[in-house]
Amino acid sequence: MDDRGGSFVAVRRISQGLDRGSACHSTSAEFVTGSTAWLGRGLSCVCAQRRESDARPSFDLTSAQEECLLRLQSRIDIPYDSSIPEHQDALRALWSVAFPEEELRGLISEQWKDMGWQGKDPSTDFSRGGGFISLENLLFFARNFPKSFQDLLRKQEGDRSVWEYPFAVAGVNITFMLIQMLDLEAVKPRTLVGATFLKFIAENESAFDLLYCITFKMMDQQWLSMRASYMDFNTVMKSTRRQLEKELLLDDIMRLEDIPSYKLLTR
Repeated sequence: MDDRGGSFVAVRRISQGLDRGSACHSTSAEFVTGSTAWLGRGLSCVCAQRRESDARPSFDLTSAQEECLLRLQSRIDIPYDSSIPEHQDALRALWSVAFPEEELRGLISEQWKDMGWQGKDPSTDFSRGGGFISLENLLFFARNFPKSFQDLLRKQEGDRSVWEYPFAVAGVNITFMLIQMLDLEAVKPRTLVGATFLKFIAENESAFDLLYCITFKMMDQQWLSMRASYMDFNTVMKSTRRQLEKELLLDDIMRLEDIPSYKLLTR
């Protein structure tokens, strides 16, 4: 995205994987600029709209749920700050798990575009909508489901579009969408799906990170089934949200591992 916030970066898939075996730096993706909304300013175009059906009474919380929600909200409130060593280390760690065979030349580098960031400085994408938690989500995904992470990063599964979604920025969008869908910035959940999620997080404090992984894989499945290209990203995200809400509200779902789309993940 340029300084005016009115353009995007789309990825043109050249080969099935990223070939990093040679000594010199090479890339199997091209980046083009254009004008569309799905990577617009603040990422709000994808999922910030609230439907009238979401206006429901708030739900009471147990003390354990309230404590877990407050801890999660504290994570959500942390912006990415490129001057903080912990944030720098997390970003380097993300590169290491994504491309262990290639040394990162700097926190500001053209190399980041290979991961699907909009420019050479990922911090600009974090500041537009995801915050530090979106980086934590990506790291959790890479460390806990490395095969699924690599499959999505390198677009290794399915009949892919010529113009693919940028992996990393899609991840930031997913973090933002989940925060909105689950109403996590409210004192109490005001939707049934939000209240349902808090039952999971009281049992597993990594529930938000796990749901992120499930959602990312679900989004990619929706992308493939819809034979989508980059202009369809908003539509794919809306379809993903509907499917995720449906699965979270199924009967007999006692933990996130019970929802059908969890089975899409591989370690």
